[in-house]
Amino acid sequence: MSTPLWTPSSERIQSTRMYHFMQAMNQQHNLKMGHYDDLYRWSVDQHETFWNSFWDYSGIIASNKGDQVLLDGDKMPGATWFPQARLNFAENLLHYRDDRPALVFRGETDYRVELSYAQLYSRVAQLASALRKQGITKGDRVSGFMPNIADTVIAMLATTSIGAVWSSCSPDFGINGVIDRFGQVKPKVMFTADGYRYNGKVLSSIERVSEIADLLHSVEKIIVVPYMDENPDISPLKNAVLLQDFVDTEATEITFEQVAFDDPLYVMYSSGTTGVPKCIVHSVGGTLIQHLKEHMLHTDLDRDDTLFYYTTCGWMMWNWLVSGLAVGCKVVLFDGSPFAPRPTVLWDIAEQEGISVFGTSAKYIAALEKAEVIPREKYELSRLKAVLSTGSPLAHESFDYVYRDIKADLQLSSISGGTDIVSCFALGCPIRPVWAGELQCRGLGMAVEIFDDNGQAVQGEKGELVCVKPFPCMPIGFWDDEDESKFRSAYFDLYDNIWAHGDYGEITHHDGVIIHGRSDAVLNPGGVRIGTAEIYRQVEKVDEVLESLCIGQPWDNDVRVVLFVRLKEGFTLDDALTKKIKDTIRASTTPRHVPAKVIQVSDIPRTISGKIVELAVRKVVLGEAVKNKDALANPEALELFKDLPELQC
Repeated sequence: MSTPLWTPSSERIQSTRMYHFMQAMNQQHNLKMGHYDDLYRWSVDQHETFWNSFWDYSGIIASNKGDQVLLDGDKMPGATWFPQARLNFAENLLHYRDDRPALVFRGETDYRVELSYAQLYSRVAQLASALRKQGITKGDRVSGFMPNIADTVIAMLATTSIGAVWSSCSPDFGINGVIDRFGQVKPKVMFTADGYRYNGKVLSSIERVSEIADLLHSVEKIIVVPYMDENPDISPLKNAVLLQDFVDTEATEITFEQVAFDDPLYVMYSSGTTGVPKCIVHSVGGTLIQHLKEHMLHTDLDRDDTLFYYTTCGWMMWNWLVSGLAVGCKVVLFDGSPFAPRPTVLWDIAEQEGISVFGTSAKYIAALEKAEVIPREKYELSRLKAVLSTGSPLAHESFDYVYRDIKADLQLSSISGGTDIVSCFALGCPIRPVWAGELQCRGLGMAVEIFDDNGQAVQGEKGELVCVKPFPCMPIGFWDDEDESKFRSAYFDLYDNIWAHGDYGEITHHDGVIIHGRSDAVLNPGGVRIGTAEIYRQVEKVDEVLESLCIGQPWDNDVRVVLFVRLKEGFTLDDALTKKIKDTIRASTTPRHVPAKVIQVSDIPRTISGKIVELAVRKVVLGEAVKNKDALANPEALELFKDLPELQC
């Protein structure tokens, strides 16, 4: 496309925090930056100065910042940011204590809860005091097997105010999936709700929590949040107490434990579809400063905004979402199916709550279009200024859909990073245009490059996405990985002293980014590397197809492309539809992209956070074992790919 889909007006540019920050840096450092390109280049060339300046600009609360920004900055891993700093994560998210709304919870029913910043502080104070009386101290682990409700945020803030470590899973995880995660970090306290609602069904959590607790011997206390029932029966649980009987109602103030910048804050988990999940440990200061940068500058959030992201507590976007409290905006939580009780439920909420930044997944946007939902025709969305999308690459057609059927004047930011860094490598920029199929920019302070097969940085070519300089939100490491062997193997085996993220991408001539898929899922027919997202983008154009999954199958001393499709109800894959799919792919790519086989399946396996699992399907097709099916939302779908006769010819 020769023209961008959206270009911010000069008035909008000059009103953004990104623009204000650039002008402040010009004045402070005697620079003449006029465009994002200038600001980005300065932020990575002078990365110590950038992060030091942003700390001051963002107003991070700390008992001590120190005068040293980066220690051992030529080492990756090994670099230490702000080694003298002492601060508290929760203190920074609770520094507003007024009557403006902090959290709003909405669900599948009309149930609504709102907490002001003053009320949030009070609730956290009562729970933090109770946790201290329970014996929780700095470094202890507290886990949440919780839906995305206000009490989950309160539990996280109470935990981190003490300097303890928070780790969560959503309640749709299976028992083994929870044990594979919490069993490694050994929490002393576990929060759970009595149940949750999804797609109109009420699901109890008590029985599963009882089985989990029997296997999780580290847990000394289970705190049950009444959610489905005001007074749930918790008798099947040992050492359990209802939340209202646990909190210290006399407590009014919080003693914020001051910790080091690189002390642990969160333990998060890889998807675990090819083995036991990796326990990724994120730091207090690194998470805070990175999220503030992404919220304030890249998302242009301030106190007048309302931030929403459709997520569960088992996905890193939940951690990203709740950090919005640090800028003082209203944060909207939603728990349930995004299509229940109707396909427009999230847009009902967007209008009613005045959402200004609406975050979701690429899958959701594609599903909206397939369902022929046109929000602009029904809803008043004057406050909506940005739509964010992640989880998988956003197809060109989805870009078109957003601007055609949601709103023409907004910033559409496809973002990419992940659990590994609890943030983004590439994301939105409110002072730059939006081009179809592209992520707007590389994140400030993130020295992201694309390496070709020879390890050389390239532009306009596909290759490995890497980061060539240290960054504050790099994980501390993996839990119980004392010699760092697993951590180094995950990110530093491919290139010495350079982070290799595992994405196959491209830096465009607009200096935007395209993600072509995971590099471990890259197809290689005839020795030509093809990102799976390149194929998915074309299949999205076929109306009869709901979703697809692509793998490479070894065949005749080469690799052939196999495409699995799930069709809309009432359609069957016949020769005519197969030809239509192949022709659509061929028309906009190359003959090597065209699948040798197109096979209809009734379901496609996904992780609980909604990502399709190409590697797990490939293992099934090759007759290999998938070790951790509990990481999947629909593990039974893997059976559909076993011993398919179409793959034998």
